[in-house]
Amino acid sequence: MSHPQRLRDLLAAGTIISAPGAPDSLAARLIEQAGFPAIYMTGFGATASRLGRPDIGLLTQTEMTTHARDMVRAVSIPVIADADTGYGGPANIARTMEEYAQAGVAAVHFEDQVSPKRCGQLAGVKVIPAEEAARRLRCAMASQGVGGPLVIGRTDALGADGIDEAIRRAKLYQDSGVDLVFVDGIKKIADVEAVARHVSGPKVVSIVDGNETVALTAPMLQEMGFSVVFYAVTALFAAAKAMQDALTILKNDGTPRAVAEQLMTYAEFSTLVDLPRFQALDHQFG
Repeated sequence: MSHPQRLRDLLAAGTIISAPGAPDSLAARLIEQAGFPAIYMTGFGATASRLGRPDIGLLTQTEMTTHARDMVRAVSIPVIADADTGYGGPANIARTMEEYAQAGVAAVHFEDQVSPKRCGQLAGVKVIPAEEAARRLRCAMASQGVGGPLVIGRTDALGADGIDEAIRRAKLYQDSGVDLVFVDGIKKIADVEAVARHVSGPKVVSIVDGNETVALTAPMLQEMGFSVVFYAVTALFAAAKAMQDALTILKNDGTPRAVAEQLMTYAEFSTLVDLPRFQALDHQFG
């Protein structure tokens, strides 16, 4: 079964899909190992892991689709990928859909920001006219092909123009035919509630660590009518803090002994990266 079909089946089951953000393929394997049904390939995490830089539109289409392809190969559960603004005009959007389809991703989201885009949680986000964004989404849907990735219409209008405009755009993007809609940049529970109340149909919400929306559990979000919840930066921030703390101790003590109990063992890590399977191949055919 294809990954887009697996995601469609999960959506049809009616249980909210919790998709933690994975900055790289190793994190994706950890998410799968933890038992989550899907993975969110966040552009924020991809930019941080590949470049060590902020999410301000620095990665190209080729870099993002290569990142997605590597992640899909590393796991067996559906990957939902960030496709930024589509990387150009209609022809670029069509190629983006083709590239992500070939990479095997289950869904992609396109946002309505002015290019170069930036993380939806940052100040200064600017959006293109809503009707232009809707046309671009229709282009993505027309390029979807049979069994291609689901298309998520994302709006970043909340930070730029307020919740009412974000809701209006979400409804407009639904009318353009997308599979799901996504109001990004939410930091307040009241805005989550407003989207839930006014936007019917399949929709995505992103819960970002550090703001009040973390009080909303997945069952609560399901009750509100959301189909998918992203936890875009939880794994990334946890990993960065753990590495920072371990390296500080290593620098100060001259030995990692003080953090040994917090670390994976060599054997545990080898299992995570699937070493036993490759060793078995060597044993059988080498």
